[in-house]
Amino acid sequence: MENSTAPKPGGSGRKRRVSMADVARRAGVSSQTVSRVANGHPGVVESTRQHVLAAMRELGYRPNSAARALKRGEFRTIGVILFSLATTGNVRTLEAIATSAADEGYAVTLLPVAAPTQDGVRGAFTRLGELAVDAVIVIMEVHLLDAGTVSLPPGVQVAVADSDAGKRYSVVDTDQAGGSRDAVAHLLDLGHRTVWHVAGPAESFAAERRASAWRRTLTEAGREVPPLVRGDWSAESGYRAGLRLADEPGCTAVFAANDQMALGLLRALHERGRRVPGDISVVGFDDIPEAASFLPPLTTVHQDFAEVGRRLVHSVLRQMRTDTTERGTTLVPTRLVIRASTAPPPPDG
Repeated sequence: MENSTAPKPGGSGRKRRVSMADVARRAGVSSQTVSRVANGHPGVVESTRQHVLAAMRELGYRPNSAARALKRGEFRTIGVILFSLATTGNVRTLEAIATSAADEGYAVTLLPVAAPTQDGVRGAFTRLGELAVDAVIVIMEVHLLDAGTVSLPPGVQVAVADSDAGKRYSVVDTDQAGGSRDAVAHLLDLGHRTVWHVAGPAESFAAERRASAWRRTLTEAGREVPPLVRGDWSAESGYRAGLRLADEPGCTAVFAANDQMALGLLRALHERGRRVPGDISVVGFDDIPEAASFLPPLTTVHQDFAEVGRRLVHSVLRQMRTDTTERGTTLVPTRLVIRASTAPPPPDG
């Protein structure tokens, strides 16, 4: 029975659980009427509803959400599995998921994975069976979700961000390739002979797609493809890459796979006396809120993290409500934001 707590009669100071029957007696109605009010069912006269709600407040009665979930067959909770809160993209996507879920009347349960390994992923999915969740959203950056060892509790619907699992699940992702093409094309249109690339970690789907699009865009334009410089999403790795690129005589344009690495790159170029954009143009990816405050303000690819989060939530809710399993990938468009970090190459470039 749904219940809460209230002072126990007799002055002992201890509390006992307040039952639906207690509320019914206080309000002078049936327990069934109390149940209908507690669960928000229609068909209760408004004056009766208010009388029952007043009795609930007086007794300190709170409906038991778990009991109601069992009756309804749902918990109104979405689980989110992710590896890291250290990246801007993950944090902003998670924020959008939580906001969109709340707008739909759902809570979010976070299931962090300690290590990006198959065991870590399998453990997170296994924990889903112990939690009261109706659906799960997976934010993956590594090539682990396609493994056959990953299994889901029955009846739990899935949507995935930033993955290559469209044949098994519903995937929502930023148009990584399209954004990268726009970044490289912008630099080529300015007159640069080629574009160097500071890539994200090799195990990341986003980094892989951005690097592939960079390489393909240069190849299709008939331009030389410089050696890829590997980073790890951090500003420090961008700084190290910048120290190397500052010594490359033919480097006049760099596409960094995220804004944090672009920030480190700008610092390194400044320390080495290379002007941006006078000597070297720089483009980032993400359009973090601080990008417009970089020195110089950063030209970058804008990702709509809020839209990604909304579409992920709507995907799992649509699957739940229609009792169907969706597959395939939905891409959220990007747009290039041109600021002061890009310009035509120097005359001798």
